[in-house]
Amino acid sequence: MFQLFPNTMKITESNHSISRHTIPLTIVLKFIFISTFFLFLAFSSTHANAFQFSDWDMILKKHVKPDLIDGVSLNTVDYGKLKLDPIFHQLENNLNSFPLSKLRTNKEKLSFWINVYNIFAVKVVTDNYPLESIKDVGGLFKSVWKIKAGSIDSKQYTLDEIEHQILRKMGDPRIHTAIVCASISCPDLATEAYTPEKLDEQLDKQMKVFLSNPSKGMRIDAKRKHPNIHLSLIFDWFKEDFKSNGGVLKFIKPYVLPKYKQALNNPDHSISYMHYNWSLNGN
Repeated sequence: MFQLFPNTMKITESNHSISRHTIPLTIVLKFIFISTFFLFLAFSSTHANAFQFSDWDMILKKHVKPDLIDGVSLNTVDYGKLKLDPIFHQLENNLNSFPLSKLRTNKEKLSFWINVYNIFAVKVVTDNYPLESIKDVGGLFKSVWKIKAGSIDSKQYTLDEIEHQILRKMGDPRIHTAIVCASISCPDLATEAYTPEKLDEQLDKQMKVFLSNPSKGMRIDAKRKHPNIHLSLIFDWFKEDFKSNGGVLKFIKPYVLPKYKQALNNPDHSISYMHYNWSLNGN
């Protein structure tokens, strides 16, 4: 019995030793849990600031389909059905009541205003449907770009204001293949809403899709000794926006089809611009 007592003491001491070693581990685990929890709250709060365009995403997938108009391949919009879609009207109401102060990051602002431009362009058409061209809206003294198209945060905006006073000032020329003025020669309306998380990937994709369309984006007579580069008029109208990136040709080079890259390097190339078809990009 006397010999068992020291062993019992050793076991007790060992248990105390284990307990002393596990206390710091418990504290560390609690710290990790609490830190993770607050990071999650911070992320959720930041993410919640941005307007959720899930309704717009659903509308695009429902009413935008690839088709052919006037020999041009493009994503077409079913304006007749979209005009009657209650989700579209609810989207308008949600935008009108959304506080712009909730937009914090550059990507939140850029993706937000690209989506809004496209929504308001569609709204201008549906508000005046049926019509043959968005340019039919407006009048002799005020073009369609200058009329109030919709409201954000209880303030009315024109398409001109969104494009020139907001989007272009953000300094990303890729917007010119993302915003769509409801016309055949415009870039295709994407079938998903733009989001801050995927924005760079989405803008790069839009540039590639537009430049790969020979009927309205870009085509090159590469077999000629002096290649003729045919570009959308968009790259002429907004060439100033590409200057800080080395000019239009340098900027678009990473996005063009591989067969066109050599032609862009040829110093003897010539540039011409395609006819711009303002007919409606849908029915």
